[in-house]
Amino acid sequence: MKGKVRYGLLMIIDACLVAFSIYFSYLLRFDFNIPAQFIETLGYVIITSIVFFIISFYIHKIYKRFWQYASVGDLIAIFKGTLLGIVSFFIFHQALVYVINMDIVVPRSIYLFSLMTSFMTVGGSRFFWRLFRDSYIKIQPYHKRALIVGAGTAGTMLAKDLKQKESEYYPIAFVDDDVTKRNMEIIGVPVVGSRKDIEKLAKQYNVEMIIIAMPSASRATIAETIEYSKKVKCKIKMIPAMHHLLNGKVKLNTIRDISVEDLLGREPVRVNLEEISSYVTGKTVLITGAGGSIGSELSRQCANYNPKTLLLLGHGENSIYLIDMELRKQYPELDIRPIIADIQDRPRIEQIFNEYKPEVVFHAAAHKHVPMMESNPAEAVKNNIFGTKNVAECSDQYGVERFVLISSDKAVNPTNVMGATKRVAELILLDLNQRSITSFAAVRFGNVLGSRGSVIPLFKKQIAEGGPVTVTHPEMVRYFMTIPEAVQLVIQAGAFADGGEVFVLDMGEPVKINDLACDLIRLCGFEPNVDIHVAYSGIRPGEKLFEELLTSEEGTTATKHDRIFVGKDDTHSKQLYNVMEQLQYTAYNAHETDSRLVTLLLKELVPTFKTNLIDENDKVAESQLLNLKLSTTS
Repeated sequence: MKGKVRYGLLMIIDACLVAFSIYFSYLLRFDFNIPAQFIETLGYVIITSIVFFIISFYIHKIYKRFWQYASVGDLIAIFKGTLLGIVSFFIFHQALVYVINMDIVVPRSIYLFSLMTSFMTVGGSRFFWRLFRDSYIKIQPYHKRALIVGAGTAGTMLAKDLKQKESEYYPIAFVDDDVTKRNMEIIGVPVVGSRKDIEKLAKQYNVEMIIIAMPSASRATIAETIEYSKKVKCKIKMIPAMHHLLNGKVKLNTIRDISVEDLLGREPVRVNLEEISSYVTGKTVLITGAGGSIGSELSRQCANYNPKTLLLLGHGENSIYLIDMELRKQYPELDIRPIIADIQDRPRIEQIFNEYKPEVVFHAAAHKHVPMMESNPAEAVKNNIFGTKNVAECSDQYGVERFVLISSDKAVNPTNVMGATKRVAELILLDLNQRSITSFAAVRFGNVLGSRGSVIPLFKKQIAEGGPVTVTHPEMVRYFMTIPEAVQLVIQAGAFADGGEVFVLDMGEPVKINDLACDLIRLCGFEPNVDIHVAYSGIRPGEKLFEELLTSEEGTTATKHDRIFVGKDDTHSKQLYNVMEQLQYTAYNAHETDSRLVTLLLKELVPTFKTNLIDENDKVAESQLLNLKLSTTS
């Protein structure tokens, strides 16, 4: 209903209710036998009262309220409106009596009766409308039975929503750890136990959906609740955190699926805003790989700290376009410069540094897909090593204050080309840091949930298709972190950098990939290896069962942040640049058959690199390597 029509209709209804209230007040005053002299003046009293009441209701914004959500506050507003209306009429009438000697008499008790009856009729009409809109239906055959975890405000509002006709699910029961609510009913729904009873109660009540309605609970509590719930073969959903809910109203469309982030149960990252602001605010910040999953989140979070200029550098125009448009909409005052460039193009990188003079660099551009880089080692070398070298050396040349490399746990005792190239990139920074005014540091962490190539989207896609869900090995474990928390820690680590550090992020406990796959299957309401099969495909080239975060030479010390540790790495390859010269020549001139030569050179740079791509007793490869060294030396 349009606003003006709605206002007009409500005013007409209120006018009728006020008229009835005044008339009924006279009936009460005169024992339902109104004398003739008062009947003659009743029209004047009713019409004048209506005018003052409508004006008073308008002043108190009675007509701007949604009465289907009427509350005690709305009731108070109605009382204030009726009180002002009756007082205004009293003052107006008394003024007429004294100014023009009007001889119309209104008994004093009429004012009191009118106040009470008007409040009751007008207020009652609003709450009748709410009761009508809140009319619940009993469970129907088409309903699916839902168990709500959390009998607080959010759970109660959710149960009200679920009881509407258009809902697919119907609230069968609440569970809540508050013993004072036990065996009580809330809007007709019983509170039947605690979270520990979920498995038993779900079977007892034939539950088909568990909805976690605890928006203020800690992540650890949510993770614990999910652990109780996933023992049951039914779907699990939850309402978002309280700060995501608008006006305290829980709608059915706010219910979301459980995410892997919820399973991890880690509390949000705490950052020191002053430390971060001191090196980002008012500075020209360059982010390479700004269109990627990590780079784009770095761009979003750096934008929060009000840099002077934000340079978004990437090779793919579409991804840079998307993050550029997103940030321009959210931060219209921020100076954002999208830059299309390849970090392997040294002249172009030098041009960018010369033009924009960045003061802080976050280097996130990299080839990171492990199996793909095993098949294309030369491309991994070009991008991850020589691309990093270009950006790092330009940072040194143009006096960048801080340079932070996004590294990987796969750089530790690498078993794949991607990890080995990341380790070489770290060595380049450590070497440069010894002779540069720029503070070079690397931040090393594990798998990032939701990033491109992450296993989670693949598992979800496979579950949606009915399976099988493919896991490489039943004992494979990985560290996991969400994109926002990883990036927040990266930016915080940048504040701690004095130069030459390899920062290691606390990734929590490692997670079995097999357990993760089974949990996702259960959260979708299926039973692993019954409804959805889990298939083992075998370890892919370059993979290992577990990842490490430190080399044997590195020792960690704590920082001021409880999730960030620093490893001082003093291992510098004396022949770093000699071997890199040979590696560069090979990578940029290699044929497909020369992949093993690229890999051999990587192994010279990273002695802990273990790979199946080459046979260490391969005489042909050794001969090729010797010839290469002789040719580059000459």
